[in-house]
Amino acid sequence: MKIGVVSLGCPKNLVDSEVMLGLIKERNWEITNDPAEAELIIVNTCGFIEPAKEESINTILQMAEHKKNGTCKHLLVTGCLGQRYADELYTSLPEVDAIVGTECYSEIAAVIDRVLSGERFIYLKPAMDYHQTTKRMLTTPKHYAYLKIAEGCDNCCSYCAIPLIRGPYRSRPYEEIISEAKDLVQNGTQEIILVAQDTTRYGEDLYGKLRLSELLRDLNELEGLKWIRLLYCYPQYFSDELIQAIASLPKVCKYIDIPLQHASDSLLSSMNRHDTRAQVEELLAKLRREIPQLCLRSTFIVGFPGETEEQFAELKEFVAQERFNCAGVFKYSQEEGTVAGQMSNQIPEEVKEQRFHEIMSLQAQISEELQQDREGKVIEVVIEEFDQDNPSLALGRSTWEAPDIDGKVFVENADRLRIGEFCWVKVSQGFTYEVVGELVE
Repeated sequence: MKIGVVSLGCPKNLVDSEVMLGLIKERNWEITNDPAEAELIIVNTCGFIEPAKEESINTILQMAEHKKNGTCKHLLVTGCLGQRYADELYTSLPEVDAIVGTECYSEIAAVIDRVLSGERFIYLKPAMDYHQTTKRMLTTPKHYAYLKIAEGCDNCCSYCAIPLIRGPYRSRPYEEIISEAKDLVQNGTQEIILVAQDTTRYGEDLYGKLRLSELLRDLNELEGLKWIRLLYCYPQYFSDELIQAIASLPKVCKYIDIPLQHASDSLLSSMNRHDTRAQVEELLAKLRREIPQLCLRSTFIVGFPGETEEQFAELKEFVAQERFNCAGVFKYSQEEGTVAGQMSNQIPEEVKEQRFHEIMSLQAQISEELQQDREGKVIEVVIEEFDQDNPSLALGRSTWEAPDIDGKVFVENADRLRIGEFCWVKVSQGFTYEVVGELVE
């Protein structure tokens, strides 16, 4: 039997898809990337905000067409959308054979067996301790892999449905993480990207103390590992030990992704964020002071309920002041079941759109100026692909670019290099999201 898996959403969801693929591979079922060939299709959905939910529904419907007109006989829905809207999906999409929740990935083979026997069902389980001991089938290029260190979230930001979907924060056992990291490196992974809903909180629930800095130190000792990257670092749990670890450990990328969401204290309070602007500014100053050549990325929400012109102006002023290397901007999405979703002072869509473009335009200008500051510098780059029309032009990333999130480094005269190879590049031109450089012999 040929099985296809479509993975939507964030890298954390991708890890879940890779867990399922590993279990499918163990059963000797054939895996295909072409849904037109698949006899069974799994859509691992995202349900975070409205655009993600729409993409998930559209993808399910697209895959259902293969069931009507192609070789597909069975269609499964897993992931966040399935967890959150299981009953609605089961009723409205009769072509779906099973709705499987976010706590059930380790049992995907048994789920498939039930579907093959003719059952149609919903399978959900309550949040449990987070373990992941099976061997994943990586879908990323060989040289990098995501490593999930925790599941769920306790921050309960008023706009966010993740705690409703994924449950409370649960750190993964330390030994499991180290064991998987060793296995990844032995199989050729050179960049490990740590992910969780909140990576900086790792260990607090399981061990009674924060252990991310300790984890970085142990990962830094792995022979053959080149880079360690951190994503989703909330400001609240940034300890001095963590800052010192990032600054001193040579394999840890000097790159911090720190979602801040806003700069107005009153709006941050409405969002149920746990930091004030002054505290954030103090942290950012410390990070830049303690970690030379740091790349800072953040995310912001515009159009949160009740956001006034004055509060939006404060956000703009903050973005201009802090000069992040890169930032993502999201228009507030009204999510049912959340505190903010029930607020009466929702912002009109056209106002959200205008504010979105204003912040994006401001950030683009800042990003371009900071990229131009890199001109003349020599940076280490990993090669990821080659231009189809110009084989001597390679596309890669430095420590300042995370995969699929940030821009690229274009490397000229690189035809002798291979994908996954690390090299040194002298930057000749900086643009908004990319830099161009030449190979340093």
